[in-house]
Amino acid sequence: FLTITLIISVLNFYQPPKQFQCPDCSVLFIGFDALQSVHVSHLGYFRDTTPTLDRLARGGFSFSQAISPSSWTVPSFMSVLTSTYPSIHKVVNKYAVFTKSQKKLSNLKELSPDIITVAEVFKLAGYFTAGFTGDAGVNHVFGYNQGFDVYTDEVKFGSMSTSEKHALDWLDQNQGNKFFMFFHGYDAHGQFDLPENYRSRYEPGDYRGPYKGTKEEQEALREEGLKMGFVNLTDADVEFWRAWYDGKIKDADDRLAGFLTELEKRNLLEKTVIVLFSDHGTEFYEHQRLDHGFSLYDELIRVPLIIVIPGTKGGKIISQQVSTLDIVPTILDMVGVNPGEAFRSQTRGASLVSLMSGTRNLGEDVFVETDYRNYTHKRAVRTIDGWKYILSLENGGEELYNLTDDPQEKYNLVNQETTKAEQLRQQLARHIKEDLQENLDKKPRADCLPVYENQCQ
Repeated sequence: FLTITLIISVLNFYQPPKQFQCPDCSVLFIGFDALQSVHVSHLGYFRDTTPTLDRLARGGFSFSQAISPSSWTVPSFMSVLTSTYPSIHKVVNKYAVFTKSQKKLSNLKELSPDIITVAEVFKLAGYFTAGFTGDAGVNHVFGYNQGFDVYTDEVKFGSMSTSEKHALDWLDQNQGNKFFMFFHGYDAHGQFDLPENYRSRYEPGDYRGPYKGTKEEQEALREEGLKMGFVNLTDADVEFWRAWYDGKIKDADDRLAGFLTELEKRNLLEKTVIVLFSDHGTEFYEHQRLDHGFSLYDELIRVPLIIVIPGTKGGKIISQQVSTLDIVPTILDMVGVNPGEAFRSQTRGASLVSLMSGTRNLGEDVFVETDYRNYTHKRAVRTIDGWKYILSLENGGEELYNLTDDPQEKYNLVNQETTKAEQLRQQLARHIKEDLQENLDKKPRADCLPVYENQCQ
């Protein structure tokens, strides 16, 4: 643990080469909610779902093995904005307490009063700070507005279009000011409110199955999967849902293109570092379920991450494994903001500039976790040599996958590869005990914690 801390500390003091420095730049974080990296065109997907993301990647750096610290929104974005694991910032569920007599929402300041957000860091450094979001899992009540001068979240599961209107109005009122902005939308999410009679542009023309692609159907399938451990879909149903998802991604990509065009009209792209990333992917029957949060398979935790630096030649896809916890240390390096010792000591990520510049060749082992609605309490490690070990704390269940030979995580090798399993079991145990400060012998909570209104009644 001390060695890891020392490495992170050294990397946080790393001085980037000139072409990766942009001290006069503003910073734009784009949170493209619920986007599986497998469905991104420039990362090898067979459909042209993401031309805007692909254009950003051609001008910047795209990480093909970026791993989110969790598999759903509430903990994941908070982890990115604080560069800490969910178990450290403690905003791991929508509710901290949910009983007949008390219903208390999670809140960063109450759960972890010493944790600092990147918005607070930028605000202290003199930046104007603003967040324009789609509510739900990034609602201000959880502490997501901490450090922001302005934060909007009035439309539940809101679109990038709503965020764009607020963002452009704010930019026009604050011309010439250096800013940090968190721009977010749920356009690809299962609960995004689609227009009536919406049809995906990729929908199979001969589909005659029972589904229409509504958020109510998606919700019902999610709950069935949680209750039963699986849902029953035909091959045609799966093809329909994946095409439905791709259509939503393409629509969101088109909306994002419009926002970037408006930034270009305002001459902001030439002086703004852009970071586009997702908080998690989403399942479409890869493991016989739909939605996200419950598991830590790659369809949920492997996400797009693209960084664009004005004046720096890009077009590079970086294949080394990284964590989205690395985003904030990377950007602070680039813009030359000293976050202070308190923020530096909480940070669990490390600057990626050395990977981007080619002075570092190795990625990093990455830890991930979920406590989704207290249905499960999973912790995992995904290693740079292509292994993943998952531990379910509630029942001791173990999974081990060789991602090189089995990228779809179909074959649990925990009883065959006993030496590797023990190695990763010990590595994860050290992380849980020393970094997360969790007691492995303590029985995890099993009470129901809702996300949606009709749960835990």
